Amino acid sequence: LIFMVAVGPAMVIIALMFIVRPVGGHRQVRQSDSLSFSFVYSVCLLLAAYLMGVMLLEDLVDLSHTVITIFTVILFIILIIPIVIPVSLSFFPERRVPAEEALLPQPQKQDPGKSGHDVNEVIFSEMEDEKPNEVDLLPASERQKRIAQLQAKLAQAAADGAVRVKRRRGPHRGEDFTLMQALIKADFWLIFFSLLLGSGSGLTVIDNLGQMSQSLGYDNTHIFVSMISIWNFLGRIGGGYFSEIIVRDHAYPRPVAMAIAQVIMAVGHFFFAMGWPGAMYIGTLLIGLGYGAHWAIVPAAASELFGLKKFGALYNFLTLANPAGSLVFSGLIASSIYDSEAEKQAHQHHHRQQNLGSIFSGIRDVDEPLKCEGAICFFLTSMIMSGFCIIAVVLSMILVHRTKIVYANLYGKSRT
Repeated sequence: LIFMVAVGPAMVIIALMFIVRPVGGHRQVRQSDSLSFSFVYSVCLLLAAYLMGVMLLEDLVDLSHTVITIFTVILFIILIIPIVIPVSLSFFPERRVPAEEALLPQPQKQDPGKSGHDVNEVIFSEMEDEKPNEVDLLPASERQKRIAQLQAKLAQAAADGAVRVKRRRGPHRGEDFTLMQALIKADFWLIFFSLLLGSGSGLTVIDNLGQMSQSLGYDNTHIFVSMISIWNFLGRIGGGYFSEIIVRDHAYPRPVAMAIAQVIMAVGHFFFAMGWPGAMYIGTLLIGLGYGAHWAIVPAAASELFGLKKFGALYNFLTLANPAGSLVFSGLIASSIYDSEAEKQAHQHHHRQQNLGSIFSGIRDVDEPLKCEGAICFFLTSMIMSGFCIIAVVLSMILVHRTKIVYANLYGKSRT
């Protein structure tokens, strides 16, 4: 099984790389695209619900080998269902309407030498400096008209020599950045530290979920590990889906979805801190959803603000926030507080034995690991993690405020 998990994905990729071919469908919008995405999302929700139900059933009831085999077959059937979409599109292609809008515009030929693109790019840079702030608050149609008028005036002034056109020193938000160019931008670091606080606190829960459940008196800790994996999966789906609604239907910055996810995580950490009956289930649900949503929202936001040309380098740098947060929050904060509480309980137990006059009171196994019991074990840690999530919300909302104009320019035109 371990060998299959290790080499299976690589074998599948190598086997399929010889039959994968580019198709022309990416150039046009299909009428069935929305239905196809909805179908895939529905299958994902069905899969998560099925796994959750089977997991709870196995935990409550002793199932026979035959029943487990049936459940496994049903699982594979659900996994294969999405293949219906490419098969149906291959055997039953849709009729193309010539007037359909192309997703990828055809490249335009330009004369050699000083191209019109360079001139327009320079004029656009000047226009960004000269444009009044109130222009961005106008409706999309009026804003485009005012910008076109201003650009025409700048072009005429540049041609007459009235203004000296200066070259741009770097890209604007929404254009292609290199990693070094992004590292000097405040927006990039806002994303990084917001991700560090949000996903780092979530990963702290995932790393310590076994000890957290044991300290609250749960014997079957594996059920919470499975649950948080399922909620993590649903968080990635839900985060991407709802953030798309925010940007495409409302032209509002995508990081607001990350702020919502971090609020959800803050509430989840609070439930862990309180240790109420059933709090483990609710906390696992909220932390899993919020943590997973980060990894659907951050890549999309980074590509929108800093472009796709160097997206690999940008994304890989942002992912450093995850292990960095885990190292500090889990390796230093959570473990130190847990060990401190465990030592307190060990000393209290030792003194209690002395008061009872036990002959074995002075004998303690040195190699015995410290163990903490009760909600106090992770109370302070969870409250600190909840505070970190609140700080992450503030950082995300600052990013939202700074990028409103960018998202209005990116998605506002599609709404008119």
